[in-house]
Amino acid sequence: MLDRIKALLTVIEEGSVNRAAMRLRITQPALSRQMQALEQELGGRLLERETSGVKPTGLGHALVKAMRPLVSNYDAALADLRRQARGERSELRVGYLASAAQSLLTPALTKLRKAQPQVKLKLHDMSPREMLGALRTGELDVALIGQEGVAAAREFHSARLCSLHVCVAVADDDELAARKNISLKELKGRDFIGVDEDEVPGRNRWAAALCKAAGFRPRFAVVVDGISNVLSQVVSESGVTLLPGYFEKQQHPGVSFIPVSDENARWDFFVLWQKGRASAAIRALVDALKQVAAELR
Repeated sequence: MLDRIKALLTVIEEGSVNRAAMRLRITQPALSRQMQALEQELGGRLLERETSGVKPTGLGHALVKAMRPLVSNYDAALADLRRQARGERSELRVGYLASAAQSLLTPALTKLRKAQPQVKLKLHDMSPREMLGALRTGELDVALIGQEGVAAAREFHSARLCSLHVCVAVADDDELAARKNISLKELKGRDFIGVDEDEVPGRNRWAAALCKAAGFRPRFAVVVDGISNVLSQVVSESGVTLLPGYFEKQQHPGVSFIPVSDENARWDFFVLWQKGRASAAIRALVDALKQVAAELR
């Protein structure tokens, strides 16, 4: 039906079946049959034939009003998809962890604007779960994610940007709070605060793997939603949790962040993007992120 509606709009624009047929590069009888079939499908006359050409009936005017925006949106969407297929997408939808914005994303976007000034950016501060879901549904083009990206690396193109040291969060009144650093084995027997796996996929498994390498299995006494809730539980439950080292620069009431001294205790930043042909904008942003990460190293 869409082709018939587009043909009808052309007839109405031209005011003539003959001129519309020439514009559409089909024969006049073939176009007339399309108009008759559309009228039969809708159950009413769409065109009035006059000596000077054709004009829309009331139903024809109603169809134009209802369908012209839909056809325009369809054509625009199709053109955008074709540009994407050629790697020419002009809009870039980026999901990121707020904690990553200052150190990685902001300087990378500065580089991107110089290399691709025509690209329109849409930035979304999201949780890891939200980013992975949006990548899967095609609502994001690129995600700047932490260790949680390991679990999804097979679903998307991925690149590890950098590897950061780890810190442990403890309550300010904990005996460990005054330490300049701490080894993971010293946390054996302590209650760990975990994060819901649906919200931050893989975070507990990552912490457990680090502890296993240090010779013990952590006990997750409490599992909560979101990092801010984890830190609140660190205070209220006198528990501990492992976090990427950039948390040392942050402040949270009642919480101290102590660097972990184990050399193998690392937390990785990843960039994920959709499989298939990547647009020039995606390639430019990934390259910029890699450059910034290399400079940080």
